[in-house]
This record gives sequence, structure tokens and C-alpha cells, in this order.
Amino acid sequence: MLENGKPELLVPASNLEVLKVAVRYGADAVYIGGEMYGLRAKAKNFSMEEMAEGIQFAHAHGKRVFVTANITAHNRDLEGVRKYFRELKELQPDALIISDPGVFSAAAEICPEIEVHISTQSNNVNYATYQFWHGLGAKRVVSARELSIQEIREIRENIPDDLEIETFIHGAMCISYSGRCLLSNYFTGRDANLGACTHPCRWKYYIMEENRPGEYLPVEENDRGTYIFNSKDLCMIGHIPDLVNAGIDSFKIEGRMKTALYVAAVARTYRQAIDDYFTSPQVYESRKAYYMEEISKCTYRQYTTGFFYGPATHEAQIYDNNTYVKAYTYLGLAGEADGAGYVAMEQRNKFSVGDTVEIMKPDGRNVSVTVEGMCDEKGKQIESCPHPQQKFSVRFSSTPEPMDLLRVQEKN
Repeated sequence: MLENGKPELLVPASNLEVLKVAVRYGADAVYIGGEMYGLRAKAKNFSMEEMAEGIQFAHAHGKRVFVTANITAHNRDLEGVRKYFRELKELQPDALIISDPGVFSAAAEICPEIEVHISTQSNNVNYATYQFWHGLGAKRVVSARELSIQEIREIRENIPDDLEIETFIHGAMCISYSGRCLLSNYFTGRDANLGACTHPCRWKYYIMEENRPGEYLPVEENDRGTYIFNSKDLCMIGHIPDLVNAGIDSFKIEGRMKTALYVAAVARTYRQAIDDYFTSPQVYESRKAYYMEEISKCTYRQYTTGFFYGPATHEAQIYDNNTYVKAYTYLGLAGEADGAGYVAMEQRNKFSVGDTVEIMKPDGRNVSVTVEGMCDEKGKQIESCPHPQQKFSVRFSSTPEPMDLLRVQEKN
């Protein structure tokens, strides 16, 4: 819990740009991964230099940074883990997120001044487990996603006041218990528990009868389709009071492989919801429809409340497709404006002169503007920016502030 009595809003970042977006759009803390020893090896992740800059940026804005080191370590990993922790000791992140007891021991020995948070990968489902980790010096334990609100409340009642509970309240769900999946390793040789998951839970499956090779039959559940492992995304934006009353100290957003648009939309909306609730529960209740509208402007896979209100049913799965709902496209972040009002940008998706786009403000405003002009790096007028990561400058009908996010609504 923060000093102001509110739960911490903990937001993921896949790279330095996204970390800065998370801080600017409402995160109290950001969790990131280095180039090794986290469970999102396919994310861009941070070099040590980028990590140092990100920690410095967050601390300058009064925010904290946690670094994931939550692989299930093999013998071959241990010396590298120790070297990694010696490097992190110099950078001084605010916490390490760890699941493996051997990795925990290395952190306690090498950088005892850095908080250790116990990852959800450790299957933390009862208060005795929380007490165990507290006895070893852990500052925080991340609850298993299989827990209900009532179970979390019971844990809070049976653990020391200074032991924090962190809980996932938004983002992708995993078909396997606490994310400890073997499907990826079995099918592709890429181990989810070492950070290399290929997400086979999102694939489409068929069955083949032994005596009929080559004859594929769809795996169906009645007429609902074949994506039997594909979970909906978790969303608790409409249940902030229950989360607060359960005694959760940190509200965690999933998504270390997500874009800046996703992070900005989710962080900003939960920031508003939390602040509204602590200002006035009545204001919060009156704005629920608005929160759902805003949270649905990022890419998602339909929403569910997961296990918070009891065991998940068939309604928590998506059976007919594995695609995301996508309402907006991310265009890029605004840079500094020159004397003529042209704003420096780096392309994330193509847009053109004459388009109507939206400036997404950290304070909750969405400002529609027209693209009035565009120049390439040499100052030559261009009509569009078709090339990925192309550097260019844009004049809008209203000038955005540096680090404002630009997006455009998808056409139906």
C-alpha cells in the first residue's frame, strides 16, 4: 500500500519507451525484464544501459522499478544469475521478482538491500506460504491467479501487516496452473518456465484417429468452435472496491510484451478508477461505463473476472477464434515541436496528411486533431509515413505535448 493509503498501480514495460509511457500515464511502479532470467524472453527487454536510464527516469518522477528474475533456474543458470545480480546491485532497482528458492538465496546474499518479491510462478495460494517467504525476508508475495477475492482476504487476515500482497487484476490469463505450462516445451522445445513460451494455448487444435492418418477432426465443444485453451483476458476495472477491501497492496497489470498504446490506455484508466474511488465511491460507481469504454480501446481478447468470484467456467474461454479485439492503432509518441509547429515523431504505424487522429492525454482527455502537414528528416514535404520507425515531423491542428501518445480509430 502507498503512503497515501491507495493500492499501488504496477504496470509492465517491454522497453524504455514504454516505461516512460507507463510513468507518464499513471503507474506508481513499473516492472521490467533484463535480457536474461525473466519469463518474457520474446519481449524486447532492457539492456543494462537502458535499465539504468529507466530506473533513473522513474525515480526522478517518484516512481519505482521492479526487475523480473523469475525463471525456474537450472544448474547452468546459477552462475549467470549471480553475475546478473552483482550488476543489478549497481543499478539499485527497487525490487527483484523471483520464484526459484535458489535464485532467492543468491539475491539475499549478493544484494540484500534490494527488496525481493515472490513471483506468482511460486504458486502462492495459502497464508502459510506467505508466512514462509516472509520468514526468509521477502517483502511481497504475488498471489496465484487461481485465488478468489475471499481467499485473498483470508490470506491478508493471517499474515504480518508488513508483508505486501500483489495481485494481477488485468491482462492475459494462462491455461496452466499459475502459468507453469509445459505445452510450449513439448511442441517446440521452447520452455515457458525459462521465458521462451510460444503460446500454444492460442493455437487451433484437431484430433486424428489412429487408423485414419491424415483425417483431421476438429476439437469441438458443441458448436462453439475449436480454440479450447484460449482464455479471455482478465479485467477488474469494475470491481475496485472488492480488490481494496480484500487488502491487496499492489494492483498488477499483465503485459510485458504489450505496446505503448496498451500500457497507456490501461494505466490511465485504472489510475482514474482508483483515484475516483478514493475521492468518492459514488463518483467511481457513476463512471463504470466510461472505464469499460476506455479500457476497451486497447487490444484485448474479450473480458472476464477470472477466478475472483469462484472457479472459472466455460464462459471464461473463447472457442471460435484466437484474435484480439482492436479498436485503435498506435501511431507514435510526440516529440518536441519546432518554431513552425512541426512535432518530431518516430513511426509506429502509417498515417497520412488529412487524417483525423487522436491525442491521448495523461489526464484522461482524448483530443481529435487533423494532420495538416508532414516532412521527412530532410525537411521535404511528404504525404504519409509508410516506413516502420521512420523519423519525420508532423504539424497537427492542435500541437501535442512531448510524450503525448497518438492513435487512430480502426475503420469498421
